[in-house]
Amino acid sequence: MRRRGDSDGPNRIPDDSAAQQPAPEAMPAVDSRLIVREEGVRGYVTEFRRKLRSGELGSLPVVIAVIIIWTVFGSLDSAFLSAQNLSDLSQQIVGTGMIAVGIVFVLLLGEIDLSVGSVSGLCAAIFAVLNVLNGMNQWLALLVAIAGGAAVGLIQGFFFAKVGVPAFVVTLAGNLAWNGLMLQVLGSTGTVNIPSESVVAELYSKIFESPAAAYVAAGVGVGLFLFAQLLDSRRRRVARVPYRPLAEIVLRTVVIGAIAFATAYILNQYQGLPLALLLFLILLVVLDFVLRRTRYGRQVFAVGGNIEGARRAGISVPFVRMSVFTIAGTMAAVGGIFLAGQIQSASQTSGGGNLLMNVIAAAVIGGTSLFGGRGSVWSALLGALVIGSIQSGMNIMGVSNAVQFMITGSVLLAAVVVDSLSRRSQKAAGRA
Repeated sequence: MRRRGDSDGPNRIPDDSAAQQPAPEAMPAVDSRLIVREEGVRGYVTEFRRKLRSGELGSLPVVIAVIIIWTVFGSLDSAFLSAQNLSDLSQQIVGTGMIAVGIVFVLLLGEIDLSVGSVSGLCAAIFAVLNVLNGMNQWLALLVAIAGGAAVGLIQGFFFAKVGVPAFVVTLAGNLAWNGLMLQVLGSTGTVNIPSESVVAELYSKIFESPAAAYVAAGVGVGLFLFAQLLDSRRRRVARVPYRPLAEIVLRTVVIGAIAFATAYILNQYQGLPLALLLFLILLVVLDFVLRRTRYGRQVFAVGGNIEGARRAGISVPFVRMSVFTIAGTMAAVGGIFLAGQIQSASQTSGGGNLLMNVIAAAVIGGTSLFGGRGSVWSALLGALVIGSIQSGMNIMGVSNAVQFMITGSVLLAAVVVDSLSRRSQKAAGRA
């Protein structure tokens, strides 16, 4: 005896009652990693442990490094944590940090740019010669210098993306060529002094002395952060994908606000808000938006994470590569301008010394992976803060340059080791 609904080959009679039942409502997408948030504090602890096991360390190592460095130097000499030293430190890291931002973009592709030091010196020389020696309008000379950096990056990107020359070779050759061009631009004088009233000097040395300036900047920054978090949460909630609950957004905003207003308070204890630091932070916010919230930014991460997969997805890999090196050249020019404003001159030593190593170290120490596909422009700020703090602390203690180089190199090696171990953990967890 055949029961209703049993298989009967092609003449099987459909079950009308089942066909008439309404389709179940689509369930919202749920990320299993976010379910722990429903467990309260215990859930966050569980999530934190999972991230550690899978190698998703984020900015945690560098934040811990900054705390340790400041604690050690502060205990050895109280002058390190003085408002004056911390304010000076916030200005001194800007030039290196600007160049490191460009390195972050290159590292996201899993490549390297060894020419940024020479490019920064070349662009500083271009500005100084055009403005000081030839009388060109200082704003026009500034734009020409920055455009020169972008052109250099575009040329190097062309040889890498279109011709197929490895980035290491292209930028190593560029390091020599652009340094030679800088010497040619400077001519027999070798050094061009930049007046203190020049726009370049003002960009570095200008300080908003009114206490309200620092607090207003902190308030605007925190407000924009809160707005962005709420907007992102709403957008994800409408799309029925996991989103941050309001309590977490409030907590994150309180933490960011505490850091921002504490920084403003410290700066006001000395002279006020440096223009250089303000411009650096604004640039980081803009480029962070480009990387994380735009189609172009997603393409950069895609090419760095899996170039073949990106190509099959229809992404123009040559365009992404050329644009990234153009950004690196532009940021090298901007950083070189700030460094020239810091010493108020452009000379044959501009862009030399340990600048190249410091900017690469800043990007890597800040958390950007050498293997590509993982990082953030905020790495430039955090890494530059680590490098600058080490140098500032050792200068206060009178440590020789030889020892400073060795310690900085050790910190860079430690950062690379952490990056390698993190990547290995992610592979073991199936996330890389």
